[in-house]
Amino acid sequence: MPVAVRTLDDGAWISINDSRAVSNSGIWPLTHYEFCDCEVSYVLLESFYDVGVDRHRVLVGAIGQCIECGRQDSIDDLAVGRIVDGEFHAYEPSEFQSLLEPDS
Repeated sequence: MPVAVRTLDDGAWISINDSRAVSNSGIWPLTHYEFCDCEVSYVLLESFYDVGVDRHRVLVGAIGQCIECGRQDSIDDLAVGRIVDGEFHAYEPSEFQSLLEPDS
């Protein structure tokens, strides 16, 4: 079943099937991404520049800033949710790391 994904409002939202699904205002604790030198990079997402689906995961490209050290950088493939039976299930920023399956 096809799922439509796109960015909205100059990168402020990710739309899934014409519904706002993910906002760029969350703080994402990144441990599986090399964003900065912090042990855990607490990244405030500022803008989305890309979105796509890889198998069942919804991946975004985003610009963000670590609230600990201040580094601003991009993230090419941040998993923000997954598609299950044609429906989108968002990851919560505070818990998504434990939901990621490296080979799924």
